[in-house]
Amino acid sequence: MLNLKHLQVLHELARHGTLTKTAAALHFTPSAVSQQLAALQRVTGVELLEHVGRGVRLSPAAEQLVEHARAVFDRLALAESDLAAFHGGPRGRVRVASFHTVLLEIAPLALTRLSGLYPDLEVQLINQDVDEGHTGLLSHDFDLVLGEDYPGSAIPDQPGVHREDFYTDPIRLVVPAQGLKGGRVDTGELGSLSDLKDAPWAMEPPGTRIHRWTVSRCREAGFEPRVLAETPDPLLNLQLVRHGHAVAAVPALLGEPHLAGVVALDLPELPCRTLYTEVRTGRERHPALVAVREAFRNAIESINRPEARRTLVG
Repeated sequence: MLNLKHLQVLHELARHGTLTKTAAALHFTPSAVSQQLAALQRVTGVELLEHVGRGVRLSPAAEQLVEHARAVFDRLALAESDLAAFHGGPRGRVRVASFHTVLLEIAPLALTRLSGLYPDLEVQLINQDVDEGHTGLLSHDFDLVLGEDYPGSAIPDQPGVHREDFYTDPIRLVVPAQGLKGGRVDTGELGSLSDLKDAPWAMEPPGTRIHRWTVSRCREAGFEPRVLAETPDPLLNLQLVRHGHAVAAVPALLGEPHLAGVVALDLPELPCRTLYTEVRTGRERHPALVAVREAFRNAIESINRPEARRTLVG
C-alpha cells in the first residue's frame, strides 16, 4: 500500500531537485528524506532514483508516480475544502504571504472586513518576496500568496497552483517636486525614461520583480541606471525622492498621502503590473480562502483614487 507521506517526499524531490533542498522544504534531515524514499522504493518494487554524479534524479517510473501523487494531493485538498463548508462559515488560520505595497495599502482594510464578518477566522500576514512566497505556498508554509507580474516578465502557470488575477496597477515615475539636487536633470521636462539617463535611482533590491523590470526598462531606453539606494521599503524610496536625492518607479497603489513632495508621472515605458492571488490547487473553494480572496478584492474596490487609473480584472 502506498504511503501518502512517502509520496509527498517524492513529490517534493521532483520539485526541488536535490535531497538537501527537499529536506529543507519538508523540515526533515537529508537522512530522513533518504529513508522515506527507500521505504517507498521497497513498497513499489521499482527503482525510483538514478544516481548522477553526487546527486540523484527521478527514474521514469518515479516521474510517472509523481504525476499520480500530484493528482491525489489535489483531490485530497478538494475534499478538505468541501468538508470545511460544513463548519458553518470561514474559520481557522490563513497564512498570507505578500509584499510591501499590498500589505501597506490593502491588508489593513481587508483585515477589518474579515474581523467583522468572520470572528472565527484568523489571518496571519508574512512579508515575503513574491518568488519566495510562491515556493512557500507549494511547501505548505503559506496558504495564500498575493503576487505581482510585470509586462514582458510574467511567470508561466505553475502546476499545483490556482491563480486569480484581480487588479491592474500602473507603474509611475516619481521625481522630486523641487527637482534633483545638483540640477543635472531637468525633472520639469521629462517625456521618456531616456531623459533620466544621468539621474540617480532608488530601487528595490536586486532579485525582486520590480527591480528586474525597472532595470530592463531603463536598458531598453538606452542607459544603465545609476542606483543610489536599494531597499525593500517603497516608502524609503519615496522619502529619498522627496528630498531630491533620486527618482524611482513605484506602483500607483502608493497614493496620497505618500506622494506629498513628489511628482508622479505616467510614462509610456512604464505600463501596468498585475496583482494576483495564488492558492494550492484543490483549495480554491475552501471557505476561508474564498473569504480572504474576496476581502482583498473588496479592499481594492474601496480605495477610490481615479488619478491612478486603476482597473479591476474579471
